Amino acid sequence: MGMSTGGGRKGAMSEINVTPLVDVMLVLLIIFMVTAPLIQQGVKVQLPSAKAAPIEAKEKKLVLAIDAAGRVFIGDVQVPLDELEVKLKTNAKAQADNEVFLHADRDIKYGVVVEVMAAAQRAGIENVGMITDPSGQAGVVDASKAQGGGVAGGR
Repeated sequence: MGMSTGGGRKGAMSEINVTPLVDVMLVLLIIFMVTAPLIQQGVKVQLPSAKAAPIEAKEKKLVLAIDAAGRVFIGDVQVPLDELEVKLKTNAKAQADNEVFLHADRDIKYGVVVEVMAAAQRAGIENVGMITDPSGQAGVVDASKAQGGGVAGGR
């Protein structure tokens, strides 16, 4: 089977028959191709919560704050939500750094946060960081001192 005498030669042929190896490899390839999409669906897990590390800021960062009433502030100045995009486009600090930090009250609706982030994106700001309370307590945090808190960045 695996060895032949090679016709007129004396002795055994010393070449390995790779056909069974190729057959096994093709079967394994088909098995992986069928099971790979099933593996990529994922498993629901509860991720552990972690406290964000404080960021030591050397310079002031531009902070967008949203209070419990849904009012939007650039720094300490209140800005109507429909004017936020224009204000960010004309803000030299926002355009130079190409980033803002969002500090939102925990009780506001998620849609307001999404609208503010979308306005920042339309203004050409690619990096929006989320400021969190590093202590994990639900106390009041002053947005002007927000650079000392934890920041979760994103695009």
